[in-house]
Amino acid sequence: MIIDSVPIWGLLAATIALVVVALELGFRMGRRHQLRAEGKTEVSGAMVGATMGLLAFMLAFTFNAAAGRHEARKAMVVEEANAIDQTWLRAGLLVEPYRTGIRGLLKDYVDVRVQAVAGKVPLADALRQSVILQDRMWTMAEAAGRQDPGSISTGLLIQSLNEVIDLHVKRVTVAVRNRIPETIWAALYLLMLSGMLMMGTQVGLSGKRHVGMELALAVSFSIVLFVIADLDRPQEGLINVSQQAMVELQARLNAH
Repeated sequence: MIIDSVPIWGLLAATIALVVVALELGFRMGRRHQLRAEGKTEVSGAMVGATMGLLAFMLAFTFNAAAGRHEARKAMVVEEANAIDQTWLRAGLLVEPYRTGIRGLLKDYVDVRVQAVAGKVPLADALRQSVILQDRMWTMAEAAGRQDPGSISTGLLIQSLNEVIDLHVKRVTVAVRNRIPETIWAALYLLMLSGMLMMGTQVGLSGKRHVGMELALAVSFSIVLFVIADLDRPQEGLINVSQQAMVELQARLNAH
């Protein structure tokens, strides 16, 4: 998305600047109209209230969606760590060379996941390596199943390995692909700029201005949008998805 090309802190600064510019432009328009018009003129408070109400609704809706996905990401980290740990334990029931082979691939798999989140490996490369490791583990599981078709332990391993693969798809979908659409971002910024322009015009027509309150208003709306953007970017900014479960699993597997 285009908005992802802007750093999270740059987005905060740009939003504050846009709000300040919209308020200043509206103030100048209102001031010019007041000087030219005869008699008292004003912007309808109902129109300003309706615009700000729509903006508040959109902000609440978007924040709720972003917060829900953030909670889902946190839950999936724990679920994936548990699924990998379960697969590791069940792999110990296999005969050689499948036991050592699958456990070695699982260790590599966890390393790739942790390094990707830490930014040590590009996300695209990490996803590609994850799929390769999944294919190799599944190939070994198939070979173990063909060698002993009636083995309960092999069946349990295949079940847990399938869960690991499913959780990979879910995490990629929720964390990477299922994001706030650009259309919603555009609607938020258009509503915000329209509302600030109208408020600035109302201030200009009244002839009374409070610069400090305008700056506080700009910062307030910008912080809300910043928090939404932060929630929408799992590993950037201040609100991150904890990977402690995966880190602890990595340490435990490497200890073996």
